Amino acid sequence: MDVPLYLMARLKRIRLLLLDVDGVLTDGGLIYHDDGSESKVFDVRDGHGIKLLQRAGVEVGFLTGRHSRAVMNRARDLGIGLVLEGIKNKIEAYNEILKQKNLTDEEVAFMGDDLVDIPVLRRVGLAIAVPDACQDLFPYVHYTTRHSGGRGACREVCELILKAQGKWPEVTDRYFND
Repeated sequence: MDVPLYLMARLKRIRLLLLDVDGVLTDGGLIYHDDGSESKVFDVRDGHGIKLLQRAGVEVGFLTGRHSRAVMNRARDLGIGLVLEGIKNKIEAYNEILKQKNLTDEEVAFMGDDLVDIPVLRRVGLAIAVPDACQDLFPYVHYTTRHSGGRGACREVCELILKAQGKWPEVTDRYFND
């Protein structure tokens, strides 16, 4: 996948990738069990993309409106320490992240899929939506993934960032060379 030229400058500056969860890292479906617990399906390739990005020194975080044990388990499995759950006002949480991490808007990418994500998408240096996102998001994004949420959209973005920053060969070398 070639990096689109119009995105190159934005991609090169990214130091933090923030992800909504439901609809971005999953297909948006929720499975409720009789005992009240829930299940979510995550794409293993998205997870590997996150690990590659982390290996290259780009931090990844979750910014989600729901609480879920499944999300915390996924974050733990991927070594993600920046997890904000139950967030009703994402822009307030985003502003706190910028302060904590000493980052500028231009150094942050955010992937969302619904109306609650618009305030953050309007601010970040790289605003991304999945193709089946709420139609009202598209005027506010710089890039729409080819893959749907929970089906490789996150991996696609991770690869774009790594390739634009020239880090793809370094983080994938172990797979191609003995």
